Amino acid sequence: MSRRGSRPGPGPGPGSGAEAIDPDVDLHVPAQRAEPQGRVLAAVAAGGAVGASARYGISLLWPAAPGTFPWATLWINASGCALIGVLMVLISEGGRSAPHPLLRPFAGVGVLGGFTTFSTYAMDFSRLLDEGEARSALAYAGLTVVAALGAVWAAASVTRLALRGRGRGRGEGPDREPGPGTGRVVR
Repeated sequence: MSRRGSRPGPGPGPGSGAEAIDPDVDLHVPAQRAEPQGRVLAAVAAGGAVGASARYGISLLWPAAPGTFPWATLWINASGCALIGVLMVLISEGGRSAPHPLLRPFAGVGVLGGFTTFSTYAMDFSRLLDEGEARSALAYAGLTVVAALGAVWAAASVTRLALRGRGRGRGEGPDREPGPGTGRVVR
């Protein structure tokens, strides 16, 4: 259980034993429960505008012609997942000081959530099927999943190695506590 996770208890919601949706908020602390979320929503919206605009710009520069493989969307999703891996390691394991509380909502949920796209992936898959390109559609579906998962894993692993090389990896700092089942400590 995380330091800010839910406590065991009956029923759904806080206290049910499930992890909190936002690990930065402990709903058992009245001040955090009543905290206005306007700044967080504004950060997500601003980041989403940046990420979606970047994705749209790339799709204009690298359009997929009818019947062709949607390389731009594949690249966008794989690179976005790689950046998510880097960001999450830097935020959770990157050092002793806590990141700004709006960094994850802005960069992770907003920018990278707006940049990566499941809807375009699904639309491209459907388009390829409609155009009679079943093999390409299936290859695209599988390759996207493998590329996205591989990218987030590889980027997170490389980032962890880079942090350890600088002496800033896991286990560095007094505010760390053990991570579940890893034998290591995480923030």
